Amino acid sequence: MNVDKKAKGLVTKKFNDFFYVNISEGNQLKEGVRFLCKSRKNVYFQKQVIVVGDEVIISEISFKNKTAIIETLLERKNLFERPSVANISNIYVIISAKEPQLNFSQVNKFLISAESLFVKVSLVLTKCDLINTQIKNQFIQRFESWGYFPKTLNLLEGNSYKYFLQELEKNKCSIFIGPSGVGKTTILNKIIPNLNNSTSPVSRKIKRGKNTTRNIELFSLSKNSYIVDTPGFNIPNLNINNKLVINLFPELRNQLFKESLNCKFRNCLHTHEPGCALDKHLERYKYYKELIDSSKNHHSQIQGD
Repeated sequence: MNVDKKAKGLVTKKFNDFFYVNISEGNQLKEGVRFLCKSRKNVYFQKQVIVVGDEVIISEISFKNKTAIIETLLERKNLFERPSVANISNIYVIISAKEPQLNFSQVNKFLISAESLFVKVSLVLTKCDLINTQIKNQFIQRFESWGYFPKTLNLLEGNSYKYFLQELEKNKCSIFIGPSGVGKTTILNKIIPNLNNSTSPVSRKIKRGKNTTRNIELFSLSKNSYIVDTPGFNIPNLNINNKLVINLFPELRNQLFKESLNCKFRNCLHTHEPGCALDKHLERYKYYKELIDSSKNHHSQIQGD
């Protein structure tokens, strides 16, 4: 049976020139209604590249063959690049307490990259069963000084995953990012029935994990909640207005907005300006200053060109 009317849908998977699209009614997807689609050429002529997470309008819907055509790409709320995923509401930076060894500099880069999308960012610490309570508490206290309150997951405590899933089901579209081998696939296998993605042990030689996910795909956790499975992330170079850089650091952002700092100058960038009231003794302030300097240099190069 073919239906002439158009319908709104969500792109849940992309491969080659094809897309899987689930039809939605209101803010919810119809369960089990998934169509194999191709896009009309004019979508590409308008320089619109469709990615997983995009909302689209489809036509020429065949319920018999489960096929349709993508007519229009709807406006996005945001776009995370490399790999490309659209309309994310929550980002979870996944890190491991051990195997691979916790690298604070690397975690910092993932957090800054995640914050640049200006959505809710959370930190998740996995493999807590491999360290003692004292070390775990030291990690937690350090991240709390960064403005994060990490969730801890332990393979020996099944309830930790249960509560985590309950949180994810309240979000619109969540995505996991982080280094290879920290347990992103293990978490997905626990919270998505019948997913059964392969996992890979951490290499003893290079002390890093290997990417085991091959495709970007959106999975439903409930009628209005989804999670993205991705093949791994590269940390992109940031190109951001220097006035917005402070928003990438919760511990600095909280000073500015919650504590109502009164710097001498309204356009204070909190670096060398006289009368700046920002506490510059926090651990990650040096990274903030590096980003400000990088942003200034980038702007100067553009002006010079």
